[in-house]
Amino acid sequence: MEHRYKSLLVNLPVRHIISAMDKTEAGLRNQTARIRDADVSTFFLVGSKDSITRALSVATAENMFGKKYAWFALTKDTAGLSCASCRNATLVYMRPTPTAAEFAGKVQQLGQANGLTATPTIDAAFYFDIILTAFRAVTKLVDDGSFKNYTVTTCAAYDKNAQPLDRMTIDLRAAAKAMTSNPATDLTYGRFVWDRNGKSFQELKLTLDKFKFSSGAAMASDGERLGVWLSGLLSGVMTMEPGKNLSEFQAISVYRVTTVITPPFMMKRVHPNGTVEYYGYCVDLINAIRNIVVFDYELYEAPDGKFGSMSDSSEWSGMIKELIDKKADIALAPLSVMAERENVVDFTVPYYDLVGITILMKKSKATTSLFKFLTVLETDVWFCILAAYFFTSFLLWIFDRYSPYSYQNNRLKYEDDDEKREFNLKECLWFCMTSLTPQGGGEAPKNLSGRLVAATWWLFGFIIIASYTANLAAFLTVSRLDTPIESLDDLSKQYKVRYAPMNGSSSMTYFERMAYIESKFYEIWKDMSLNDSMSEVERAKLAVWDYPVSDKYTKMWQSMQETGLPKTFADALAKVRDSDSGSGSDGFAYLGDATDIRYQVLTNCDLQMVGDEFSRKPYAIAVQQGSPLKEQFNDAILKLLNLRELESLKERWWNQNPEKMNCDDSDDQSDGISIYNIGGVFIVIFVGIVLACFTLAFEYWYYKYRKPNAGGVLMASSTASEKVFAVREAADPYSRPTAAAAAGDLMNNAAGAHHRRTNFNTDFQSAWK
Repeated sequence: MEHRYKSLLVNLPVRHIISAMDKTEAGLRNQTARIRDADVSTFFLVGSKDSITRALSVATAENMFGKKYAWFALTKDTAGLSCASCRNATLVYMRPTPTAAEFAGKVQQLGQANGLTATPTIDAAFYFDIILTAFRAVTKLVDDGSFKNYTVTTCAAYDKNAQPLDRMTIDLRAAAKAMTSNPATDLTYGRFVWDRNGKSFQELKLTLDKFKFSSGAAMASDGERLGVWLSGLLSGVMTMEPGKNLSEFQAISVYRVTTVITPPFMMKRVHPNGTVEYYGYCVDLINAIRNIVVFDYELYEAPDGKFGSMSDSSEWSGMIKELIDKKADIALAPLSVMAERENVVDFTVPYYDLVGITILMKKSKATTSLFKFLTVLETDVWFCILAAYFFTSFLLWIFDRYSPYSYQNNRLKYEDDDEKREFNLKECLWFCMTSLTPQGGGEAPKNLSGRLVAATWWLFGFIIIASYTANLAAFLTVSRLDTPIESLDDLSKQYKVRYAPMNGSSSMTYFERMAYIESKFYEIWKDMSLNDSMSEVERAKLAVWDYPVSDKYTKMWQSMQETGLPKTFADALAKVRDSDSGSGSDGFAYLGDATDIRYQVLTNCDLQMVGDEFSRKPYAIAVQQGSPLKEQFNDAILKLLNLRELESLKERWWNQNPEKMNCDDSDDQSDGISIYNIGGVFIVIFVGIVLACFTLAFEYWYYKYRKPNAGGVLMASSTASEKVFAVREAADPYSRPTAAAAAGDLMNNAAGAHHRRTNFNTDFQSAWK
């Protein structure tokens, strides 16, 4: 039986164990546990009713009933099944019955008449029928004369030169076949089927009953008839009762799947009722595989939250440890295929593209200020410029007041000029202010000394404005040129920004191994260059001034150990967020899988992925070593790949991810100046307009209420001539006009006034008409 069934199961992708049932209770429990740990989920119990009951009791104690397991029992006993210690157990119970109704009472008759009381009954009936058939067949052959002149040659009398009598005339099988023409009267249990050697058998009828043990014993009357199996060898006809099917008793493979939370491949959310739901790329992937390979699964997180790495003492951690300890059947996560992992577990074909290691950093944010245009020059420079402005304005006023060639001291000299401007203190302040603008300062002073001061101020203003403009442009664009780290080489050559991978990750293993390889290469070169057994010429070829082996990763690994490796990805992400956004000494860069970093950049606008990927490896599903799931999952993944289902999963969880942020792409930004840096200019305009409005209100109030006679007409009298004379004297102290000259000026002014009044009256009359 063991040889026959093993030859049938050898080409099927299932694990099978055929073992004799241990006779002791403790041995049976250990035997059952070992078979369960070998991932066997379908059990066939072949034996007596009592042996089957023992096995069911042990299975109940080991909690081996449920949808994950299927139980079938085959016995030669005809009695029903009972199990007082079984709980929540269901099995299919197969037992023999006579093939026809007329056979049912023959065994009992033989037992009473001929003493046929051996058990099991089917064995006793079979041997009784085959022996009775053989006796009757031989009797018929004797009656037909087939044994006439038949002699038996003993071994002692055997002579090779004298051959025995030809026995080909004796056909026992044909004679036995003729005896079964009336099985109802000639046989006890069922008819015989005679075929070639090894293919002859007695027809057996097995009844298939469903036994369910909820709590307590179940007797034969509790069995539910499922069908009848008429068989002798492995072939036969199985007739099921209406509405009954054995598929409901098939073991649903329930695999324990270990994972690690890694968005967007594996994510978790807790509903208000407390239930935990896992979702993500990997969940959709295993559900798609489950539609092809029928199974069910239970998902749980690795206790230490790690993917799996080997320590110096060859101890594994994370999901790989769960597979090695057979606590999990599948490791489902963005798990990289690595050589040391392949030594202890099996990987399926990759389900994701090659993924490398890259750098995660905080985005560099340029400092913005609405009044950044004021920070171009230092505060003391602004104060010096302001002091120079007031000092120059004061000098212009002094020079214009005391110079004999200024307009206010020599009006007759410049009375024919079109532009006349008296430089009082207010005009001097206005002139110096407007001279620094594209509008210009307007009319310059008439005196040479004032013009020299104005020219000096113009030269000063030109230099200040040119310097300010150049520095302002540099201040507003220098932040765009600050890109200190763009690759792994840039990161390794600097000492300001600290960096490290996550402890226990594949990225850490990569840097650790690269540093180890560099040190090994160095030892090899050193041993070769110092080897005394080599000739001087050979040693000279190895003598170089420069270090022949790179120590890049050695220095990086040393820096990582000094920085400290984050224990979890959340810790690494927090260190990146808390670091300086620029290239200062507080900066931190995380080195990890590109998919993890790409998702963080996808959902956070303050993070960036720096540099290209390196050390690229595929993602695959890990199973226990030697597990048949490897081939089943390989076929399913390849089928999903051909159906482009994997591309649809990428599109869903990357481009169409609901948590994707719409961030401003720094590469698409223009080189223009942002409002955050130049907005202070608009504030200056607003403040100036507000001040102008207040000034206008003050002027209106002052003109209307404080100087009511300011708008009166100047009276032409002797008093007026005295006022004119006084004004001329005050304006031109070096020229003392006489009273006659003053009177002449008064008459000229009066005539001009009369002429203006006449023109005004004419214009007014025209407007009135």
